[in-house]
Amino acid sequence: MAQPTTTHLDTQLQHAGTAPFDPVQGAAPVALPSMRTSTVRFQNLDALDKAQADKAKGERSVTYGRVGMDTHAALEEVFCKLEGGERAFLASSGLGAITLALFSVLNSGDHVIVADCAYGPVRYLDKTVLGRMNIQVSYSRAAVADLADQLRPNTRVLYVESPGSLLFEMLDMPALAKFAREHNLILVTDNTWGSGYVYRPLDLGADISVVAGTKYVGGHSDLMLGAVVAKDPGLIRQLNDTHYAMGYSISADDAWLAIRGVRTLPLRMRQTAEHAMEICRFLASRAEVARIYHPAWPDDPGHAIWQRDCTGSNGMLSVELKLDNAAARRFVDSLTLFGIGFSWGGFESLVQLVDHASLRSHGYWPANDHAIVRLHIGLESPQDLIADMTQALEQAAGA
Repeated sequence: MAQPTTTHLDTQLQHAGTAPFDPVQGAAPVALPSMRTSTVRFQNLDALDKAQADKAKGERSVTYGRVGMDTHAALEEVFCKLEGGERAFLASSGLGAITLALFSVLNSGDHVIVADCAYGPVRYLDKTVLGRMNIQVSYSRAAVADLADQLRPNTRVLYVESPGSLLFEMLDMPALAKFAREHNLILVTDNTWGSGYVYRPLDLGADISVVAGTKYVGGHSDLMLGAVVAKDPGLIRQLNDTHYAMGYSISADDAWLAIRGVRTLPLRMRQTAEHAMEICRFLASRAEVARIYHPAWPDDPGHAIWQRDCTGSNGMLSVELKLDNAAARRFVDSLTLFGIGFSWGGFESLVQLVDHASLRSHGYWPANDHAIVRLHIGLESPQDLIADMTQALEQAAGA
């Protein structure tokens, strides 16, 4: 049976990481099995020597179970297809992947500029670990004019997230990549929002892309997973060395779940994006709504960049409500179809009341007393979600 040839990502995701045919039986399972192992055995010492030599050259070579075998390699292939990278390295969570990326390219005494819209736990990583390692961190709006003032002689990395966390600020990735090249910086970006399917920052000039596979790749709210993807051979070598030295590993079962999830990624992401737009139209009709934060929404300030750089969207949005904190809490608690939780990217709808304290560091936020509610719109009927939000807004106002 010939291998399929296609450039369409939808097709590639259905055929990447499949099981090879048995050379004797000429048969193969449709779904690659979960290959669990702690120990790898070799046919002879020559085979072991070759594996060790390949590993020394930075190639993916299995000498011990921590690296993972066929199931892990298949998932790495999937992430390379999604992100347009040459190598992918797996971590046990999105934050673990962020840590791997930063530890691979930073040394003690270095300085990193972090976009002020980046995932909140990056600041905790700075506070508890990076500072202790004498790695200096400063925060800035991720616009070239603002970043120039943050440069220091020891600046080595620019770390961003696009769209940004909580308010989905769309960044100009090609402009950031140009700035990074001009100042000899490594541009690292969190691409969990796009997950390689609707947004590919490596193609726009980023050097390293980080994805929390916990979200849209897994898609079923049942696994923790991170991945770091790169194209440049030098960066791949640094990531490979750090990944091995720090003992990163994920279970074969989680890798298997992620491969299963990615088969339906195109359908799920398109469907949640359509549902999110229906919710945006509903919210725009409500007097309680002051602003919608969603780059695919035409009134969003980042909409033009989204149109230029993205091929689609997803179910994530935030809404600014003309409610005080007490009324906003009543709104959230009155919702019946939205789970209250911090994650997103699964099949279900979720809601989070955003603490203003976490927004004060975001230069994108207009800083007012209105409530900010983050929503992940899932696969439920949009009409049911709209009815649920309608009654919740009435509960908030009625009290």
